[in-house]
Amino acid sequence: MTGRRRFVIVGAGVAGATAAATLREEGFDGEVLLVGDEPHLPYERPPLSKAWLGETAPEIDVHPAPFYAEQSIELVSETRATGLDVAARRVTLGGSTIDYDALLIATGGLARRLPGVSGDRVHHLRTRADADALRERLVPGERLVVLGAGFIGCEVAATARGRGVDVTVLEMAGAPMERVLGAELGALYAGIHRAAGVDLRCGVRVESVQESGAGLLVHTDGDTVECSALLVAAGLVRDTEVWAAAGIPCDQGVLVDAGCRTAVPGVFAAGDVVAHDHPRYGRTRVEHHDTAVRQGAVAARAMLGGDVAYDMPNWFWSDQYVHTLQSCGAPADADELVVRGNVAEASFVRFGLRGGQVVSVLGLGRPAEVMAGRKLLLAGHPVTAEQLRDESVDLRRVMRPARA
Repeated sequence: MTGRRRFVIVGAGVAGATAAATLREEGFDGEVLLVGDEPHLPYERPPLSKAWLGETAPEIDVHPAPFYAEQSIELVSETRATGLDVAARRVTLGGSTIDYDALLIATGGLARRLPGVSGDRVHHLRTRADADALRERLVPGERLVVLGAGFIGCEVAATARGRGVDVTVLEMAGAPMERVLGAELGALYAGIHRAAGVDLRCGVRVESVQESGAGLLVHTDGDTVECSALLVAAGLVRDTEVWAAAGIPCDQGVLVDAGCRTAVPGVFAAGDVVAHDHPRYGRTRVEHHDTAVRQGAVAARAMLGGDVAYDMPNWFWSDQYVHTLQSCGAPADADELVVRGNVAEASFVRFGLRGGQVVSVLGLGRPAEVMAGRKLLLAGHPVTAEQLRDESVDLRRVMRPARA
């Protein structure tokens, strides 16, 4: 290419939108194309399983419409990448090709489909269109079945109950969100959902789904559940087909180094689509909003030649009913888990300690203490299990030097 440099970002979620904005913040004055396959402005996905399903949808655009014109960011909507020539540095967008100096892959993923489970009453949740279609079904007196009690399934169940919908959740594991939270906290959430009126059935395997006049019949290995709508919340499939076919190394995600660089010169990747070589955790696959935002910024700086790395601890949250769960770090890295508060009362913070330092924080109903623990983690400040456990100790003051 000659003349002004052109950076192409394929994927208009928060990772892509953040990368585009960061390029301008860093002074890049070349062309920036931000390509998305939806008709909307780039938007944030976390509200789709919560507030967006309510009667009044919140504002979820990453930036207002004028921002992109003001920053000379060209938005290309309703367009998918269908091919890539890495040698020529040329990407195919729909029916046309375009040259690039640097390419950022931020295509995220697709909601996992289950074989033989389809139809007008079967829903998935990944896009605004998905959420809009599901919202039409969340009417008082209707019955919703949710397949999968991960975070998306549980958040939708909570939102649906708030709208007066009868909800049944079917989960193969022994408790909701058990893979991430463990059995004890999974059991706590099981109690929370059942107390809210959810018919939660764990240890259940779905065998088939069939239409039945006014609804669906969901056959499990122990029973049959009738519903008017079904949400398949079975996880994410990373959108890597085009990139793998072009020779970019992929393994359950586009493989990138700590700085969001692929093994192919000029090609970078960020967000849900990547398998990232994290300096703290090794090769990780993370599907959290905060990670996508931060990786988008790191990728932009790497595209500009910066010696950068994404090394922040994993940070996520989940709102269900009146409960907000917050988590930072990796509990698996801990030698010792210390609980402050009372798990049974859904008011606690669980700290993971290793070598006298906090490596993970997970809390329910105690946001100030979670944030104090997060600061201890980020600073690597020494702390004892006794300090963390003792509720008379103000964790916000632990890092402050004592007065003379």
